[in-house]
Amino acid sequence: MRKTQITIDVELDENHIPELITWNAQDGGVEKEETKATMISVWDEKAMEALRIDLWTKEMPVDQMKMFIHQILVSLGNTYQRATGEEDVAQWIEQMAEEFAIKSAIKM
Repeated sequence: MRKTQITIDVELDENHIPELITWNAQDGGVEKEETKATMISVWDEKAMEALRIDLWTKEMPVDQMKMFIHQILVSLGNTYQRATGEEDVAQWIEQMAEEFAIKSAIKM
């Protein structure tokens, strides 16, 4: 069996707030790539719940966080459609993402 690794390194300030986030992906050729935010979700089958790690640096601008969340919502619709084949629900998620974009003022 082949293994690969994706890692995220977080440098914290004295108050334990992220100042620098970098990530590495062996197979993707990514090494110490800086990012301002990351959201990771994993499925806990025993507890039947999603576990999350949401991190962002103090320098992450609010307007970029809104765009980040919008793009995550769009990708959730795409992932849902690929995983379930339920096009109607995927379209609903995409519509919700567009409503979010309008309400958060990143789209008019």
